[in-house]
Amino acid sequence: MGSASHQREEVYYRGHVQGVGFRYTTQRIAKGFDVTGFVHNLSDGRVQLVVEAERGEINRFLKEIESQLGDFITDAKSANLAPTGEFNRFSILH
Repeated sequence: MGSASHQREEVYYRGHVQGVGFRYTTQRIAKGFDVTGFVHNLSDGRVQLVVEAERGEINRFLKEIESQLGDFITDAKSANLAPTGEFNRFSILH
């Protein structure tokens, strides 16, 4: 991690994204990808996702989340940030 080819993306999902297994499904999906980061419920009803990986891997991971959970998502706002390399796996923050 932390190489020049790695990137970080932060995504905020809105919709019916809490109480539907969103975080657990996202973590399960992440096991099929070479990604690190976390998924976390926010107090305002959104779900925050932070992922670090190579750009193509991030894109495939986010596309699979959309494929499996898109019915629950009404809006997603994302930002590309500098990777920190702080994660060694993908986890659920409680």
